[in-house]
Amino acid sequence: MPSLKDAFYVPMQEYFHLTNGEIGNAMSVNSIVTTIGFFLSIYFSDRLPRRFTMSFSLIATGLLGIYLSTMPGYWGILFVWALFGVTCDMLNWPVLLKSVSLLGDNTQQGRLFGFFETGRGIVDTIIAFSALAVFTWFGSDYFGFRAAIIFYSAIAIVVGVVIMFVLKESPEEQVVKQECSEEKADKPGMGSVLKNKTVWLIAFSVFFVYAVYCGLTFFIPFLRNIYALPIALVGAYGIINQYCLKMVGGPIGGLIADKVLKSPSKYLFYTFIVSAIALVGLILLPHEHMPVYLGMACTLLFGAVIFTQRAVFFAPIGEAGISEKNTGAAMALGSFIGYAPAMFCYSLYGYILDHNAGLIGYQIVFGLMAVFACAGIIVSGLLMRNIRATRQSELVESV
Repeated sequence: MPSLKDAFYVPMQEYFHLTNGEIGNAMSVNSIVTTIGFFLSIYFSDRLPRRFTMSFSLIATGLLGIYLSTMPGYWGILFVWALFGVTCDMLNWPVLLKSVSLLGDNTQQGRLFGFFETGRGIVDTIIAFSALAVFTWFGSDYFGFRAAIIFYSAIAIVVGVVIMFVLKESPEEQVVKQECSEEKADKPGMGSVLKNKTVWLIAFSVFFVYAVYCGLTFFIPFLRNIYALPIALVGAYGIINQYCLKMVGGPIGGLIADKVLKSPSKYLFYTFIVSAIALVGLILLPHEHMPVYLGMACTLLFGAVIFTQRAVFFAPIGEAGISEKNTGAAMALGSFIGYAPAMFCYSLYGYILDHNAGLIGYQIVFGLMAVFACAGIIVSGLLMRNIRATRQSELVESV
């Protein structure tokens, strides 16, 4: 639901009566609430039962979607996207990431998160294309858009109810809870995590990946306005750009990080370099004289690189050997810092496009994305060195 723009960017503009900047503002409001929520989730992500938080988050999201289908005004849309930050992210995301991380040891983190992204991509693609089919079935107009929103809402509510009954607490969670209650002097959560330099470097690596990722949304109006992408392909491109690439990027990024480089942090370092070079290329390409399918290919290839990064950008938490009882708090802090670009990048990119007509606006956006990628090279390089130094220190101590 918060990613409605990915498949329905143009209908959102038309039927919600929104500009690029106003869509960006909705995403930024969502991200402000999400970021504050991630900070709060540091305290409960290792304590509350997953079954209740995840189930409640989905059902509440579905109910918000039903309200959204009434086509509220601009302020109503900002209100809904703000609440999405609570229901979709604060209550759900850190707990979900912790669940994935605990499925394997520190040599398997890239693969675990890679295939997790693949699974998400498969589900996202099926649901999004189904919603697009509903939109088309009801006439590809105002009523079709409302029907698609109701479809999304119904799916969220049904899955939330199912999770309430089928998701059980694992034996590992019970052990961790028992240890937490017995070891009062060493509580899981904020204290030890805030003192860990590696966690902060991981968080800022995520930050710069996400700052670049935010720009992928604007490839949709870029192709529409500069390449005159047919309206029939806009929704399909948005789904491929945001969902299908997860299926490709997830396993590729995870397997390269684990099997080839044997380090997710090293993989982030190299792909930041690739991203920066690719963005410079996007700025210099003669887009106004290129065929539309070549433009689509260029943007999708770049998006694939970013999704390989997204697949593994939390994997260094496992690589760094963060203790299990602090994993949830580390994921929450990483999310708090890492997803912060969404608070301002969507609005910033949208503002630039609204005030710089034509190709020049997109070139400025690509330039800013390149700056973020270059900053990511520096941070991921420091992270790689920090993890290597920590491992060498642990090896010396064991000897």
